[in-house]
Amino acid sequence: MRRAPGVGGGGGVSLARLAVALCCAALALAPRGAQGDLAADRAALLAFRAAVGPRLPWDASAASPCGWRGVRCDRAGTRVVALKLPGASLAGAVPLGTLGNLTALRTLSLRLNALSGGIPADIGGCAELRYLYLHGNRLEGGIPEGFFGLSLLQRLELSGNQISGGASPEFNKLARLATLYLENNRLNGTLPPGLDLPKLQLFNMSDNRNLTGPVPVSLARMPASAFAGTALCGGPLSPCPTPPAPPSPSSPSPPPPAPTNGSRSAKLSTGAIAGIAAGATVAFLVLIAVIFFLCFQCKRTKADRSAGMEADADVDGSPISVTVASMDKSATKRSSHAPAGNAKKLVFLGAAPDTAYDLESLLHSSAEVIGKGWLGTTYRATLEGGAATVAVKRLRSAPIPEREFRDRVTALGALRHENLVPLRAYFYSREEKLLVYDFVGAGSLCSLLHGSRDGASPARLDFTSRARIALAAARGVAFVHGAGARSCHGNIKSPNVVVTDARDGAYVTDNGLLPLVGAHVPLKRVTGYRAPEVSDPRRASQEADVYSFGVLLLELLTGKPPVNSVPGSSDGVDLPRWVRTVVQEEWTAEVFDASIAVEERVEEEMMRLLQLATECAEDRPDQRPPMAEVAARIEHIIDSALRKTDTDDDFHSISP
Repeated sequence: MRRAPGVGGGGGVSLARLAVALCCAALALAPRGAQGDLAADRAALLAFRAAVGPRLPWDASAASPCGWRGVRCDRAGTRVVALKLPGASLAGAVPLGTLGNLTALRTLSLRLNALSGGIPADIGGCAELRYLYLHGNRLEGGIPEGFFGLSLLQRLELSGNQISGGASPEFNKLARLATLYLENNRLNGTLPPGLDLPKLQLFNMSDNRNLTGPVPVSLARMPASAFAGTALCGGPLSPCPTPPAPPSPSSPSPPPPAPTNGSRSAKLSTGAIAGIAAGATVAFLVLIAVIFFLCFQCKRTKADRSAGMEADADVDGSPISVTVASMDKSATKRSSHAPAGNAKKLVFLGAAPDTAYDLESLLHSSAEVIGKGWLGTTYRATLEGGAATVAVKRLRSAPIPEREFRDRVTALGALRHENLVPLRAYFYSREEKLLVYDFVGAGSLCSLLHGSRDGASPARLDFTSRARIALAAARGVAFVHGAGARSCHGNIKSPNVVVTDARDGAYVTDNGLLPLVGAHVPLKRVTGYRAPEVSDPRRASQEADVYSFGVLLLELLTGKPPVNSVPGSSDGVDLPRWVRTVVQEEWTAEVFDASIAVEERVEEEMMRLLQLATECAEDRPDQRPPMAEVAARIEHIIDSALRKTDTDDDFHSISP
């Protein structure tokens, strides 16, 4: 039987060759298309750099942008999927045809720069965008309509700009949005009553002072702090005023005034006028006498009370010159009611100081207020002649028996560690309680991270410096925990971590003071660091300390203050919850403070410290690691970071 033409034999070979040729052509065409898309991404990035970031260290001669700083591509290296340039000194307006042409972009982070102008109108071209971080710039104008075409967007941060206009009902198109931060802008008008974002978890619209009207029903579940600094009402805020009802047309008119009955009732007689004048004169004289009496009383007690008021003034670390005697001169007078042997007696713990001083010399030394918290006020006291400088903590008034106070303070004074500020002496009376510490001459971690209200800016701390501060604090707390099963700090927070002048070490302060004034602690002031299981501050535990230390680590890594941690500021966030949300969105690198986010060399170590922080801040106490383990793991992280630094130094030393 003859074979049909084209079947088997030479025809089969021809078909096979044709199939192979088609496959090769397809394989050849696919990379060209991908390369074309990557080339378009590269061109858009170069145009972006030319407009707002001419100092970006991008190699324009490279065929692929995937190795450029802040640029991430997909696994195949065919498209740019992330652009992360926080704190990269970008400035100016973003032109059209740059970011909008990165059509495969999933994450865009340009936070903490100086970008101006409006949000690019073609941002809607980034249809794959999930995470957008533009906070901390100078963007202005309204939100463009194309923006609401980003239907996959899950996280949006536009806070700290100058964005104006109203909140558009088009936000409802962003149905996947879980985080929306719009605080510190210039939004105005009312919020759309039908605003509904079903997946929204984190929200803040505070400090938009021209926002008015009621809070939408869908946002009523958000905390009141999310609307602070606005003119909104309802929901978690105070109720909206009820508009006055219009008068009913059928309501009766008010009755006319009663007619006067003759001129005698319409006018007062001369005798009545004289009686009224005499009564007014007597009342005036009585008022003058009362005022003189009150002034006399104020002068009698001014010397006793003036310093107490000064000491209770709200300060944030700004020095205020006073004398220690003015802290409470009346207290030393009242202490004379105590037994004669204990009157005005400063009790030293351990060896006597090198420079001898007593309570009288301490009270007459010059002093500066260096801190105030809900446990009391702290002074830097310089003895006469500058012989010595100590830190004096004046505790809030608390009805604690002298024996209990003495036993607790003596136990605290026995704790000696290089990362604990030594407690040297104390003074006890019924009205006044003082603790005397060594003055270590440094600033708090809180002021270094967040600045202070006297104008000081936050310090620039690299990752290694932050990790060393964390290690010093961890060692101090671990030592406290090692003193006994019930021994705990009870008040771990960044204001209670004093950083050395070299910024590579730290001391832990206020150890164990909560039981001395615990009954009077307002819990709402410590919620940012407080473990979820703690309902009574007097019953703090080592596990609660670990949770607070975990929040402290998150504060170091993110640069964000916890809730209620910075006096006079509403910028605090629930750090454990916020970090978990960002990590779940699979963009963990966005957690880090802008000043360390650029340290790609130690990115692995930052991730390890972040993991440790989240373990410490676990909701379940039995899931938190002990402080000794925490300190050991931080030490290993620092060693790893230093080895990389040494390797880089060796490489640069042999490079031409």
